Amino acid sequence: MSYINIKNLKIYTNEKTLVNLSFNITNSTALIGESGSGKSLTLKALLNLLPSSMKIDKDIDSDFELNYDTIAFIPQNPFTSLSSMTKIKNQFFCSEEKKEEVLKLLDLDKSILNKFPPQLSGGQIQRVVIAIALSRNAKILLLDEPTTALDFENKNNIINIINDLKKQLNVLILFVTHDIDSIKDICNEIVIIKNGKVIENGLTNIVLSSPKEDYTKRLINSTFKNKNFRN
Repeated sequence: MSYINIKNLKIYTNEKTLVNLSFNITNSTALIGESGSGKSLTLKALLNLLPSSMKIDKDIDSDFELNYDTIAFIPQNPFTSLSSMTKIKNQFFCSEEKKEEVLKLLDLDKSILNKFPPQLSGGQIQRVVIAIALSRNAKILLLDEPTTALDFENKNNIINIINDLKKQLNVLILFVTHDIDSIKDICNEIVIIKNGKVIENGLTNIVLSSPKEDYTKRLINSTFKNKNFRN
């Protein structure tokens, strides 16, 4: 399995430091924080999508180069990733065989290739976007709040699909979200950030069952209420 070690990632403007953190991505890792915690900026830094008004210092060690070919990105709003006037088959950049292979992984019938995005449900759109990302044989799958805009049924479907992909494919996963419930069965490790800094991290089951920081406890309680994750 590949790895990415992020050391001293600093994102700042002339006025202040917005993010200053270090963490590792191994196997499947969740980056958790409330809105404004810095998780989206961290994701944009990895994608080289920060606005020009922000500056960045980073030291990243990995066993592969981070570029367009090795990073598969799943945005929060999948509809922004597809052209509504273009058939699904023409939004892939791979062979017909590869298209059918990744569609099968995502439990999508190949007949969907001849449809336009507006003809698909929200859950189907999300799976198509994941299929397109996976068709490039990427080394890491970056997920930005992939379940936020989905109803309960489609959210669970996407969670199950990502979990299946993790088992079937040799790909790293970085799942960025505020919703701990969506990652509890997917991610082996969890990184909690607040105000651009890591305040707690470790194995997911340990952090969820025995959180050390009050901030982590509040995030868990706001998600699970009366649920118990002690093993």
